[in-house]
Amino acid sequence: MENVVLIIHLLLALGLIAVVLMQRSEGGGLGMGGGGGGAMTGRAAATALGKLTWILAIAFIITSMTLTIFAAQNASGTSVIDRLGVTPPPASETAPEPTVPGLSGGLLPPAEGDNAPLVPSAD
Repeated sequence: MENVVLIIHLLLALGLIAVVLMQRSEGGGLGMGGGGGGAMTGRAAATALGKLTWILAIAFIITSMTLTIFAAQNASGTSVIDRLGVTPPPASETAPEPTVPGLSGGLLPPAEGDNAPLVPSAD
């Protein structure tokens, strides 16, 4: 059922794009003039396209809400970790401290009295 609604939703989106692009410009958008046509030319077609635009827009919103409801029902009570089938590590386990190979004593610089080199020699 969800796939059927999704296909209808996509077809409505394409139809809505096509109908909006077919409509005649009224001259107010983006500062562009609409041409020298009179006020009575093409008004019947614009009204029919306007009504079709409203119908497609309402149907698009309805399918959007339907898909949202389907998604909410499918996701209720589950976690991403549950979907993967991986159990999280217990909270008491901690990750080991990262160390650099070849350096004893970690990443801290030597104490003032210590004459040990910062970088071990390659010998």
